[in-house]
Amino acid sequence: MAQNTDMAHQGAEPRGPGTGERKRSTPRARTRQGTRGQWIWMISLGIVMTAFLAIMVPPYLTLDPSQSGVVLNEGFSLHYPMVIVHVAFGTVAQLSLFLQVWPWLRRHHPAVHRWNGRVYVFGGVLPSGLSSLVLVPFHPTAGTVGVGVAAVLWLATTAVGHVRARQRRFAEHRRWMIYSFAIVTGLNFWGLAIVMAGQVVSPSLDIDYLFEAARWFGWMLNLFIAQWWLERTARRPLAGVTGTDRA
Repeated sequence: MAQNTDMAHQGAEPRGPGTGERKRSTPRARTRQGTRGQWIWMISLGIVMTAFLAIMVPPYLTLDPSQSGVVLNEGFSLHYPMVIVHVAFGTVAQLSLFLQVWPWLRRHHPAVHRWNGRVYVFGGVLPSGLSSLVLVPFHPTAGTVGVGVAAVLWLATTAVGHVRARQRRFAEHRRWMIYSFAIVTGLNFWGLAIVMAGQVVSPSLDIDYLFEAARWFGWMLNLFIAQWWLERTARRPLAGVTGTDRA
């Protein structure tokens, strides 16, 4: 029997490179791939955010109403000051949001993540979102409803996310903050892209149609993508989230 066993071992083909054996990725290799993907994501997001802020913010740094990117209502004396408030705190929201979605910061510096989250909620979303609602009645007709709905949802998802974090229900906190991220980035980035692309492709197209599409399409598309991604990664282990915390 021993001789037969030895012969069987001798007759068996070695398993290794070039023999058809599937190479399995190690946990370390998967970690490297995930880290590389996160850096690509953060760099791409940083480029987009920087471009958006570079286009939208400078006209308001002069505090000159004639440089305003929105049509000012002469019957509302505080229109331009409220626009400045919205832009200023919106910029705070954008910058803090970038840090908030950075996985490395969340894993290695959770205290900074928590404090930055408070800046995002109370120094960004709350004043920017509320000022947006004040401005909606004086907004041009095209896209008014879309802006109003997006502002309400941005405030609501952020508030729920903050409450879930206070309750230490971190998986739910993550879900609602991803919704918050999807709404504001969709409204801003996709909205700007739609208007600019529409003017390039068809300069004769009525600008009102572009504004109406921009105020709805962007954040709705982002919410669908966010929900798809959350469902797709539902079983993926999350750093800093225990099994009892998962949704």
